[in-house]
Amino acid sequence: MEVRGPGVPGQEEILTPEALEFLAELHTRFAPRRADLLAERQDRRRRLDDGGTLDFLPETARVREDPTWRVAPPAPGLVDRRVEITGPTDRKMSINALNSGAKVWLADLEDANTPHFANVVGGQVNLRDAVRREITFTSPEGKRYALRDGELATVVVRPRGWHLTEKHLRVGGQVMVGGLVDFGLYFFHNAAELLARGSGPYFYLAKLESHLEARLWNDVFTFAEEYLGLARGTIRATVLIETITAAFEMEEILYELREHSAGLNAGRWDYIFSVIKNFRNRPGFVLPDRADVTMTVPFMRAYTELLVRTCHRRGAHAIGGMSAFIPSKDPERDAVVFAKVREDKGREADAGFDGSWVAHPGMVAAVREVFDEVLGERPNQLGRLREDVSVSAGQLLDVAATPGAVTAGGLRTNVSVALRYLEAWLGGRGAVGIFGLMEDAATAEISRSQVWQWLRHGVTLDDGRPVTEGLVRTVLEEERRRLLGEAGDDAAGAARVEQAADLFAEVALAEEYPTFLTVPAYACRVD
Repeated sequence: MEVRGPGVPGQEEILTPEALEFLAELHTRFAPRRADLLAERQDRRRRLDDGGTLDFLPETARVREDPTWRVAPPAPGLVDRRVEITGPTDRKMSINALNSGAKVWLADLEDANTPHFANVVGGQVNLRDAVRREITFTSPEGKRYALRDGELATVVVRPRGWHLTEKHLRVGGQVMVGGLVDFGLYFFHNAAELLARGSGPYFYLAKLESHLEARLWNDVFTFAEEYLGLARGTIRATVLIETITAAFEMEEILYELREHSAGLNAGRWDYIFSVIKNFRNRPGFVLPDRADVTMTVPFMRAYTELLVRTCHRRGAHAIGGMSAFIPSKDPERDAVVFAKVREDKGREADAGFDGSWVAHPGMVAAVREVFDEVLGERPNQLGRLREDVSVSAGQLLDVAATPGAVTAGGLRTNVSVALRYLEAWLGGRGAVGIFGLMEDAATAEISRSQVWQWLRHGVTLDDGRPVTEGLVRTVLEEERRRLLGEAGDDAAGAARVEQAADLFAEVALAEEYPTFLTVPAYACRVD
């Protein structure tokens, strides 16, 4: 086992010999299967490029047709999930999330984080302290943050997806699987403490594309429980259904994880990104401006309705998508924003979802009120089976029915959001407020992917101009100059802007579509 990262405060308490030995065991046992599954992802995309389609799997029909099986009953702290808050694991935001009044804190080591080694290790330090209620923070201005007395949000950790690696840790010369690092360190240091406090080691699983990838996680969980001598089923995991391929295997994913399952989540932003990515070469799948792809358009509504029905049929929680809005100091703007959020979350609650996500503590109360109105004293809606729902493969793929236009403003917004996010990401921030929304890797992926898609298919803007590489580069240059102006005398910031502009061109304008923007970004100098 080799540690190549720079020194991080608290590292000696996290990267202990015993913890590293556990990580090495995880990697040695499970990395080969992970590599095979990633290869299968590429094979599936090639089949789609060749004109193939997606459908419910005939070989797993018995799982879908068997009415008898159920997932494990909800674990302590995961019975009532009406509001969940998501965010990175830096010290201040960890405290704010735990104190927010949300039922669950999704401690995000993936899309809202960056894999700088200070974040990878520092996040584990903060999680360890949070579990033990020992976490405090004092800002440079002298403001002190501490945990409140009483009930805090239940911690649910989101490790990195299967596609990401941790280049600062190596086993036998091989870079480690990022998700196994994140899971392994949190589980090893905190599982016993969490159980002693009446909770447990809970996780969100990101970017899964098949039930076989869920099976791999289930095997990881079973091994980890045996390694620490814990009862089977101690670990619980909620799977984000945020890929179009996983949408066709929701029942199978629950089945594979059934003794460890805590439900499914409608990961709306990554889901849209996945649709674009998987069908990027098909003109019938060109989407309009991101703002027009709401949860009420046909293919998104089909996906969420099917998710609720699938979950409740098997006794699993169905958690709604994230509200990315950030409250401001403008009362008029906030009135409009909160009205939109209440409408969106009201639709989710009425559809049978058991809870939903927010990205800012200031949105917790509004979403809680919406679910309180529907739930009352009930902790969830597991009894609503939604037997009225029947969703076909064609409905899940009915992207062409999405109303809206591709506009000049939408193009500029995509370029600006992706550029600004990449600049922040290179600086170590994975969740960034941009134009009143909390942007993370998922929304940046949509932005750059739409630009690639529009360019690929020669889409015409609402003002009559075709989307060409020259037009995109012109907009990119204008936004680069604007961001450089905001950087002012910050030399490091200006350097990140230049690097971000180059990265945007690489992930949005390349002939061959890069599967994830964070992969080439990570290949840059990220300490």
